[in-house]
Amino acid sequence: MKKYNAAILNQVGQERIDYVYSPEQISKLKEITFLKEGVYDLSAVENGELKDVEVIFSTWGMPTLTDEHFEKMPDLKAVFYAAGATDAFAPGCFEHNVQVFSAWKANAIAVAEFCAAQVILGLKGYFRCVREVKGPESFNMKYIGRGAYGETVALIGAGAISTKLKEILSSYKLNVIVVPSRKENRTVSLEEAFAKAMVISNHLPDRDDNVGVINEKHFRSMREGAVFINTGRGRQVDEEAMIRVMEERKDLTCLLDVTYPEPPAAGSKLYTLDNIVLSPHIAGSVNDEVFRMSDCMLEEYVRFASGEETLYEIKPGMLLTSK
Repeated sequence: MKKYNAAILNQVGQERIDYVYSPEQISKLKEITFLKEGVYDLSAVENGELKDVEVIFSTWGMPTLTDEHFEKMPDLKAVFYAAGATDAFAPGCFEHNVQVFSAWKANAIAVAEFCAAQVILGLKGYFRCVREVKGPESFNMKYIGRGAYGETVALIGAGAISTKLKEILSSYKLNVIVVPSRKENRTVSLEEAFAKAMVISNHLPDRDDNVGVINEKHFRSMREGAVFINTGRGRQVDEEAMIRVMEERKDLTCLLDVTYPEPPAAGSKLYTLDNIVLSPHIAGSVNDEVFRMSDCMLEEYVRFASGEETLYEIKPGMLLTSK
């Protein structure tokens, strides 16, 4: 395996790198690369401190490089990004023939695991049950769900998160419907998915054409006791319409890990409605889970440096901005 000259580049700095890369992973990097000590920012690039660097490791906080920055790093061959979306900085890399590798699939695992837990509890009727049990008189099975055997679950979007979630749910005897984000690729419509499924989980990509696509008619069509999960983006949902329906349909449940704006404004009914459950955007990789992303990029670097087929390279057509 070839050892490349490497550096860690991040505008947030040491604290962010320490969060994503464990001491053991930094030690591993020093074994498999000629790693420069410390964390560098764009000023170091501009000062010529990284002129011999061939590969960059980073995470959230990776800066967008200009033509002048690339000129200051003439030997740069690849960026290994221990996080998800690369839209902000990847186009410039492509223009200068710098390969980009991302841990987007590793990050998808955390979201899928989070959603799987909510799906199973939703099928059981758990969320409705716990808000209805207020005393001995309501301690019964009146609101119990259908359960996780033979029921229908709809996954909106067909990307890495949806794919992983479907894989996890394959352990259960469920009818899982996948609705791709592109209408031309659908065999089931959004309307059919909302009307048929007991749990609907949103995983649409964050594109402008997906703004407000989940609207009032979808929520009104949901089955008795159905559950909507959103770990996609808040702006994909018409939240005012959702609130209207949730005020009227106390049997429904919305589990929102994302909102628009985020957090919701003070006084929003999202905070007060019993059948809306908010979590503060925690579905993605957090704490110990982030080390999976850096492990993913260390393993990818080994494949890259060994001349093996890589698994997580980002190509221009994969960017949200290009779709």
